Formats: sequence, structure tokens, C-alpha cells
Amino acid sequence: MAGTRRIQPGQKAPEFDLPSNEGGRVTLASLRGRTVVLYFYPKDMTPGCTKQACAFRDASRELRRIGAVVLGVSPDGVASHTKFRDAHDLNFPLLSDPDNFVAKKYGAFGEKVLYGKKVVGLIRSTFVIDTQGIVRKVFPRVRVEGHAARVLQALETL
Repeated sequence: MAGTRRIQPGQKAPEFDLPSNEGGRVTLASLRGRTVVLYFYPKDMTPGCTKQACAFRDASRELRRIGAVVLGVSPDGVASHTKFRDAHDLNFPLLSDPDNFVAKKYGAFGEKVLYGKKVVGLIRSTFVIDTQGIVRKVFPRVRVEGHAARVLQALETL
């Protein structure tokens, strides 16, 4: 697992087809022509993940102005995502990747340090994908504080 390779800027973004808390499924192909902010997070309703999701929610006006769509992805199920969305008034889809299949394709799953111990799990990561499906910016091992602002800044330069 430690050898999982992260997708790099300039590479074609791996396709995905995941269930959404908004009903149905979301595919990357269906978003062609839009800029996508795809962020992977470990778990609904945890402090860091809540802070990150709320920051993207609060940046939604700026994101819409730029023409970007935000998608959050975690291993949690659709029912958990719906509770998370409702509890925090989230205004973007949360996608369920229970086996971390998509996270692994993006290199957002592997060895990490959690509370001082090496573990294997989802690595908080964000990928900015352009209108043609090419990864333009990668934020590996994200620190939540100020992350949404850094993503907005990267989008402004695309």
C-alpha cells in the first residue's frame, strides 16, 4: 500500500462512477466542460472533515463564480453523507467510495501517520481537474486550516 502512486498535474484524471447523497450516481465524464474540485476526506462528522466541508460550503459563491463544482469523497455510505450534509447545510455532493477504489486510483489511499502511528487509510487530498479532464493541481496530505482558500487561489490561476 505504501507504494500507491498519486496522480500528478498534467495527467488525465481517472474516471469514476460513484453514488451520491443527492441521489443517483456521479461520473467524471458527466462533468466534462466543468472544472472539478475533487476532495477525499476520511470520515463524515469528524472535526477536521467537518471543518473542511464547511469551508468549501462557505466558499461556494466564489467557486460558482469561477465555474467550479466541488465533490467530496469518503468511504462513508450515502446515508451517512446525507446526515452530514443535513447537519452542516452542505451545498455540494458527497460521494461514497466504500472500498476506496477511486481513492486508490488517485493515490489518496495508503500509508499515513495517525496520532504518531503508521496506518494505512484514506489520505486527505484534493485534485483540481480542468474542463477537459486533466489534473491541474494536486494538494497532497491536506492540512484543513486555510485549504479552501488555497484551492480558490489555484482555481484563479487556471
